[in-house]
Amino acid sequence: MQVLRRVLLAIVAMGFLAGAGVAADDDAAPPKLPKSTADHGKFKELQRVFASGPEVTKACLSCHTEASKQLHQTQHWKWEYTNPTTQQKLGKKHVINNFCTSVSSNYKACASCHIGYGLKDEGFDFASEENVDCLVCHDSTGKYKKPSGFAGHPVTKDTEFPPGSGKIIRGIDLSAIAQKVGKTRRETCGTCHFYGGGGDAVKHGDLDSSLDQPDKALDVHMDAEGLNFSCATCHKTEGHQVPGSRYAPTAADRDGAHLRGKADSSNPATCQACHGQAPHTGKAKLNDHTDKVACQTCHIPAFARGDMPTKMSWDWSTAGKRDEKGKPLVVTNDDGHITYNGIKGDFVLEENVKPEYVWFNGTVNYTLMGDPIEKSQQPIAINRFEGSAGDGKSLIWPVKLFRGKQPFDPINKTLVVTHLAGEDDTAYWKNMVWDKAVAEGMKTLHKPFSGKVDFIETTAMWPITHMVAPKDKALGCNECHAKGGRLDKIEGIYIPGRDANKLVDTIGWLAAGGILAGVLIHGAIRALRRKH
Repeated sequence: MQVLRRVLLAIVAMGFLAGAGVAADDDAAPPKLPKSTADHGKFKELQRVFASGPEVTKACLSCHTEASKQLHQTQHWKWEYTNPTTQQKLGKKHVINNFCTSVSSNYKACASCHIGYGLKDEGFDFASEENVDCLVCHDSTGKYKKPSGFAGHPVTKDTEFPPGSGKIIRGIDLSAIAQKVGKTRRETCGTCHFYGGGGDAVKHGDLDSSLDQPDKALDVHMDAEGLNFSCATCHKTEGHQVPGSRYAPTAADRDGAHLRGKADSSNPATCQACHGQAPHTGKAKLNDHTDKVACQTCHIPAFARGDMPTKMSWDWSTAGKRDEKGKPLVVTNDDGHITYNGIKGDFVLEENVKPEYVWFNGTVNYTLMGDPIEKSQQPIAINRFEGSAGDGKSLIWPVKLFRGKQPFDPINKTLVVTHLAGEDDTAYWKNMVWDKAVAEGMKTLHKPFSGKVDFIETTAMWPITHMVAPKDKALGCNECHAKGGRLDKIEGIYIPGRDANKLVDTIGWLAAGGILAGVLIHGAIRALRRKH
C-alpha cells in the first residue's frame, strides 16, 4: 500500500511540474517584432550597384511614387518660406545670418544639408523628382555622408579633395545603405540640425550631438533609456511636411492636448499639444503661470548642457591672421575647441548657458539683403522677436542671444553676402581677401556693392526648446521672484519679489496687518469669555 501511495504521489508531482512548465511557456515574452513591415534588403530594385544618389532615388520612386512630389512642397526642399504675418520672403535662400552670412554664394558647400542632389547655383532644377535625396533622412547605418563641396552629392568612390591636396574622401556603398533604410532618427535629423553654423553645437545651443543618446538629466523626453523620443515624436509629420518652423513658430498655444483620431490643425510640436493647459497636477499656482510664461522658461534651466560648448559670439573682423608657415592661424582652448580661426575670426564658446528672456508672440522680423542699416544703430538685429506684456499673445520665452560682428557695405549701408567656400580665387577661405569675396557674393545675388567693406555688430535670437530637464531640475520660484533674478529684464509685468510698488506694498502690508489685528482681537475675546 505504501509503495502504491508513493507511485501515485510521484505521478501527481510529475503532472504538477508539467503543468508548471506549460504555464511558464505561456508566460514567456513574445518574440521581438521587426520595426518595419518591409525588409529593403530583399527588394530587387536595391540589389545593384549605384553610382550616384539620383539612381537610388529613382529606385525608391518605383515604389514610393508620390514621395518626391510631397517633398517638393516642403521648406526642407525649397529653402524658401513666405511668412504669412510679415510677408517677408525667408528661408535659407533669402536670410542673412551672423554665422557664415548666407548660403547664396556657397551652395556647393552648404548643400551638404539640402535634401537634394546637385544644388550648386541658382540654376538648380527644383522640379526634378530624382534630385530628391531619400537617404539623407532615412539612412539607418550612420554611414551616409554628403561632404562639403560636392553640391549635396555623396562620394561613391575614393576621391582626392580638394584636388592636389593629397586628402582622400572614401567612397560609400549606396547599395548597402539603401537596403537598410528606415524611419528618421535623432541621428539623421541631427546630421544637419546638430551641426548647423559650421560645427557641432555651434548654432542653436539646445541641439548638438549629445542628443544622439542623451540621458534623462539632459533631456527627459529623448532619454535613450527612458521615453526615447525621436524628433518626429513631437514634430509629427504628414506628407513629409514637418511642423515647427523657426520662421513662424508657435509662441503661445492656447489649444488643449491633441487626442488620437481627432482632427487638429494646431502645431503638434508645442508642449501643450501633449500636456494641455494645466500640466501641473494638483498645483494650481504653477498652472497660473502658463498664461504668461512659456513652459521652456522653467523647464530648460540652461542650454549646451551636454558637454558640448556652443558659440555665443563670432567676430569676423579679426579674421585674416596667418601662422609662421603662412597658413590660417588656429588657436584652441584647454579643451581643444577652436577659439580663433584665421579664415573665420574669434569665437566665444560657453557651456551650461543661462538663457536670456524676452516677450514673444510668434512674429519674427528679419533684416534682409537691401534693408538699410546704419552703424550708429548697432547692434543690428538679424532677427527681432516681437512681443510685449500687453498684446495678449505673448509669453516669456528663453532664447539664445548670439552676438556677431560681420561684414557690411558702409557706402550702400546694407549687410552683404560673402563668397566663402571654394577653390576659386575669390573664395575668402581660399585667399582671405574681403573685397574679392564680397564682390563675388553680391554678384551671385545680382545686388550692388560699392567695393568697400566694413564690419558691424549684430545680434540674432534662437528660441530654446530642447534639452528639457526632469521636473525636479526645473527652476525654483526664487530664480525669478528675486531682485537680479532671471526675469530682471522683463518689462510690463509686476513680479512679486522682484518689483517694489509702493501702492501694492502698502495694500499688502495693510492687509497683513489687518489679518494679524483680527487674529489678536479674536484671541483676546476668546480669552475674556473663558474667564467669565
